[in-house]
Amino acid sequence: MQNPTRRAPEVSGPDALGWLHTARFLTTSPDLQHLPPPGPPELAFVGRSNAGKSTCINTLTQHRRLAFASRTPGRTQDINLFALGRQGQTDALLADLPGYGYAAVPKTAKVRWQQVMANYLVQRPGLSGLVVLCDARHGLTELDHALLDLMAPRVAQGMPFVLALTKADKLSRAEGQRALSIAKLNCGGGDAMLFSATRGVGVEALAQRLWQWSRAARPAEPASHEVA
Repeated sequence: MQNPTRRAPEVSGPDALGWLHTARFLTTSPDLQHLPPPGPPELAFVGRSNAGKSTCINTLTQHRRLAFASRTPGRTQDINLFALGRQGQTDALLADLPGYGYAAVPKTAKVRWQQVMANYLVQRPGLSGLVVLCDARHGLTELDHALLDLMAPRVAQGMPFVLALTKADKLSRAEGQRALSIAKLNCGGGDAMLFSATRGVGVEALAQRLWQWSRAARPAEPASHEVA
């Protein structure tokens, strides 16, 4: 969890993207019990099954298939963790969570992986920032609002999140600004931004947020005391 009083240092967009490019697969888990013990800050991605979550992760990390992007929504059914850090060090984790809202799967399977997602968001101690992906053309749906309600207690405790309005290239400039204004009014304590993997809209800005969240969540360095 972030310390609300601690500000992370600024970072340039290219430097933040360079950090995200270090992403490498760590593990996949069907539930919380099989995840590694909490350690580095975890930055999670969640959204409806057709919102472009995998494409967003792949664009940010500059890896074409780090997160599996499929023409069939709903392929992410477990929690996938990716380690971030230079020279083999791990200073943060990306968490790719199961999507929600896709109907063309057996009901029992859908209920299971949506419960996995909810358990992670509510219970995982290391969660330090959340990216909620939403198709800019459709805005927040009933399920998106339910997710925001689920997250409200953690947001009230200081956990940051941003609503990334994906596929913004499908909208005109005026339509995009209108969608953004509506999202900012309804994002319940978080922020909202336009995002397009195709045109690069919001890519550097989102990378900077992730870097800053990870730094703000780190324990403060102990002060050094010089001996006279």
